[in-house]
Amino acid sequence: MEQFSVSLEKLAQESNLTVAYTPKELTQIRVFTAEVYRPGIMLAGYYQYFDRTRIQIIGLTELSYLNELDPELRRTHLEKLFSFVPPAVILSRGLKPLPEMMEFAQKYEVPLLLSSEMTSPLMSTLITTLNTELAPRITRHGVLVEVYGEGILILGDSGVGKSETAIELVKRGHRLIADDAVELRKVSSRKIMGMAPENIRHFIELRGIGIINVARLFGIGAVKNSVEVEVVVELEPWDRTKNYDRTGLETSTYDILGVKVPSMLIPVMPGRNLAVILETAAINNRQKEMGYNAAEELLRSLGLQNDVGSF
Repeated sequence: MEQFSVSLEKLAQESNLTVAYTPKELTQIRVFTAEVYRPGIMLAGYYQYFDRTRIQIIGLTELSYLNELDPELRRTHLEKLFSFVPPAVILSRGLKPLPEMMEFAQKYEVPLLLSSEMTSPLMSTLITTLNTELAPRITRHGVLVEVYGEGILILGDSGVGKSETAIELVKRGHRLIADDAVELRKVSSRKIMGMAPENIRHFIELRGIGIINVARLFGIGAVKNSVEVEVVVELEPWDRTKNYDRTGLETSTYDILGVKVPSMLIPVMPGRNLAVILETAAINNRQKEMGYNAAEELLRSLGLQNDVGSF
């Protein structure tokens, strides 16, 4: 499996970090591990199982402990930490680095960064960014839009109307995330984030018109960089020999990197307003997430809750 990385520059921008020392440009320093670590137990002298690939966070607790140590012991533990050459050492809460930290950061060429954030929020921001940037990913041919806050991935054969549906949704006040190529990242065991490759972000192709920049044409409020994929909609030309779901009782899913995402198959034919259908699908999916299913309520009102097969 391909190993992804993120530059320390990107992490510094996302977390508002400032540089106390760096051996080279932050853009040249890569991070490969999504976890971060508070090295309290290591600074106490326990080095076993230390993961040198993690960013190290030093907060008020660690710094207070270090200040109470005998100077020689403090030097020993700090030199051991920096000798492992982690991707970076970050001090939180606006704390200033000890002289020994600057000395060993320069000796072992370890970036030393500073943050004004409290330790826990800083770690949360870093982990969120790392999980997104280092997540396993695939690219799918389709369109990704946000409709009423729901991320909808539209799939289907070329020419079925994916981009036209997306532009109609944008005109109705919703937002485009990606057209043609959608990058899907597994940021947790139950969450898929979708985004556009940076070089085609905000562009959409409409047959007969060409390529347009949605942000320029409709305003920056018509686009978004990423969204969680909560529904997959597959469009296909109407096949009269096929039985399509008419109640919504059937639960279909689409597998993306091992995550099961609710899906639906929508037939396309002249006269069907796909934008309105997708708006309805987004609202209906949100209701299902909140525990309400209209088809189940109808069956209960008809006294047929135990006779689903009759529908």
